[in-house]
This record gives sequence, C-alpha cells and structure tokens, in this order.
Amino acid sequence: MRLITVAGPPSSGKTSVIGKTFEAFGKRSVELAVIKFDCLSTADEQYYEKKGIKTKLGLSGSLCPDHYFVNNIDTCFHWALKEKVDILVTESAGLCNRCSPHIKEILSVCVIDNLSGYHTPKKIGPMLKFADIVVITKGDIVSQAEREVFAFNVKRVNPKAKILHINGITGQGAAELGKLFLEANDYESLDDMKLRFTMPAALCSYCLGETMIGRDYHMGNVKNIKLD
Repeated sequence: MRLITVAGPPSSGKTSVIGKTFEAFGKRSVELAVIKFDCLSTADEQYYEKKGIKTKLGLSGSLCPDHYFVNNIDTCFHWALKEKVDILVTESAGLCNRCSPHIKEILSVCVIDNLSGYHTPKKIGPMLKFADIVVITKGDIVSQAEREVFAFNVKRVNPKAKILHINGITGQGAAELGKLFLEANDYESLDDMKLRFTMPAALCSYCLGETMIGRDYHMGNVKNIKLD
C-alpha cells in the first residue's frame, strides 16, 4: 500500500488539494482512503465521504495532533491494509509550525498558501524543510511576481523539494500530484521506519495540566527567555 503524509498550516488548502488530486484519478480502479488528524473538531470527513472516499477521523484533544499522529499511524496503516486500500493519505495541521509528521521513505507533502506571507516558509520549519513535495495554493489571488517570490522563498528553505502550484477550486495542477501519488513506494508494514525529524521536546508541568503561573511551578523540559 502507498502511504502519503500531507501536512501544512491551518487553512492552507490541504483538504481541497487532496480532494482534487483524487478527482484527477478519474475512473482508474484505485481504492482511496484518508485519515484526518486534528485537535478539537473538523467537518472534513464529510467532504471526503461525499466524494466516496473512505475516511477516518482522529481528534487529539489536549494532545499535540502530530504526537497523536505518531502514536496512531501504525494502527491506521493496518486498518487501511485490512480495507484493501491502494493509497492512504494522512492529513495533519502543523499547529505549532514545529511538528513534522513525515516518515523516512514515505512520500511527504507540505501544503502552504501564497497568502501566508513572504517570510512564512522559513518559519514553518521541518514540516516544509523535510518534505518531498511542496504544494503552493491560492496562486489565483496574487500576482505572478508574488507567486515567483513566494516559490523562491520556499526553494531556499527546501531546495530538494519538487514544487507544485495547485488551485484548490479548479483542480489545476492536481493531476501531476496524482501521478506522484501513484508512483510512491508500496509498503506492507511500517516496522522499523523512523520519523524524518524529532517531534517538539516535552515534557513540562504545563503539558501535564498545571495552570499556576510562576517559576515555582516550572518543572520538566522548560526554556527561559533571556532579556539581558
């Protein structure tokens, strides 16, 4: 089975990109599935189900959604195998811009939009830096010059990535991404696989539920700002 991880900032167009990419498969006999990872709520599973795509939803609640992803991806992979899925796509929002749910050897995609600002690519971190493919969306809203500058800044952060421009409304550019999905490596297990980058460091007292403010309550893995 082919597994593809798709990550990106909230509202960058991940769901639309995945949906249009699947539409680009046309009448090909490909069994598709999506696992949507989020924090509190999402209606994206309804979007996928209307397109006839098998969908499962994982809400992390108080946990980091990408830590939640790592804890559950093996279970999701085996579920997809049992369902005889050909391509399983996981969708996750890097809410802290530090998470990176990308796995070595597994095709990884980062979705980022032109409206997020020129300097955003260097702020996103490993989620973009270690992706195989960077999809840039909302190019129809900005000028050609702005698109080129933004793509240049993406390339500076991840010079090895393949950059694709996809319109989440019309689907323009999605066929090329679909071709890359079909060419992804086929695996029967995630045993012995590793993340491409470590998750954010933990664990501090606030991770465990502390609410009191003050240094007397700072315990665990903490970092203090230097203002001298």
